[in-house]
Amino acid sequence: MDLIPLPPNSLRVGQVLDFSVRDAEGHLLFARGQVLQNSPQVQALIQRGAFVLAHETKEYQRALAHKVDTMMLQGATLGAISRARGDFDHRPERGPAGAAPNDQAAWADLQLRCHALLREPRPEDFLARFGALQQEMLARIGQHTDAALMLLILEASQDWQHYSARHALLSLALGELCARQLGWAEDIRQVLAQAALSMNIAISGLQDRLAAQTERPDEAQRAQLVAHGDRGAELLARLGVGDALWLQVVRLHHEAGPGPLAGRSMPEQMARVLRRVDIYGARLAPRRSRRALSGAQAARAAYLDELQQPDEVGAALIKAIGLYPPGSLVRLANGEVGVVAKRGHSANEPLVAALLGKSGNPLSEPVPRDTRLAGQAIAASLAPHELKLLLNTEKLLKLY
Repeated sequence: MDLIPLPPNSLRVGQVLDFSVRDAEGHLLFARGQVLQNSPQVQALIQRGAFVLAHETKEYQRALAHKVDTMMLQGATLGAISRARGDFDHRPERGPAGAAPNDQAAWADLQLRCHALLREPRPEDFLARFGALQQEMLARIGQHTDAALMLLILEASQDWQHYSARHALLSLALGELCARQLGWAEDIRQVLAQAALSMNIAISGLQDRLAAQTERPDEAQRAQLVAHGDRGAELLARLGVGDALWLQVVRLHHEAGPGPLAGRSMPEQMARVLRRVDIYGARLAPRRSRRALSGAQAARAAYLDELQQPDEVGAALIKAIGLYPPGSLVRLANGEVGVVAKRGHSANEPLVAALLGKSGNPLSEPVPRDTRLAGQAIAASLAPHELKLLLNTEKLLKLY
């Protein structure tokens, strides 16, 4: 019996199940079609997570349908197709650390786990859950950097749901790439990743509420934002974090002002990286009260410091991810509109997947365009709301 774990808080009261819910041994807890009632058993299940049979997941069904369609096009017999249905075992192809670039279910799981971890941290398992999430994210960034960036930036730029979790994951990725560009050692980058993922833990719920409201923060909300770095470090200490560098970087991430890195302590340098990453990621994400900026506009906000002077960290970030990072939208010189799929050899010449043709009509499949060519060069950076098309990330991920 092939069981797949459901992460905590992926179920909800009132949900009509389209799969059966089981325990770790495979015993049936709730059958397909049941409605989850508000009971102590269901609340406990939501908190700890459960299991589902692999063949009942949507990912399995899509993969099986694709395999059967392929066999039919190849002229397979009905008997062979029937055996394929019985023998089919869907496993995403994975890299050395188990990180498949096109495993959307795993990416959705990462976001759900991050949301639950930041919104409802528990001392008894916080460090274990946090460490697993951090290491899986770093593995994906290390093995499939462009695919990871594209998914993270697309996710962040589409809507304001789960703003805090999306922002934390994107901040981790951007911080890691910026630190590599600065030549920092792996042990320092590990702590930076921990701080990036947890820097806003004291206001995670507030961030989600602010992203969803149309009015400006009220007095009580502004009071919660003040010194949230200090309160975040205190909360992390209560959750079992004993690394003094980690806690200090979280404390300082809103206090590290403009200026060169030279002459600053390592906690201050790391906090400065998080400050610029924080600003960049926030510009890419919409709120109900405002639209997201284009990739080039977000890059300008990161590159120019609080005094509107070129910033050392901002420059390193742009060198690492490009002026038009994967997941951002652009218009090409030939009139096509597309999404950046991969970073190029220079910051302004990435590989683009064209989505709309010159006439403005959607293309049947994303078409790779080399922006080093004059006719396919980038003519403009677009904000997410300027593309009137529902993106199909599954098709985009086939480019990797």
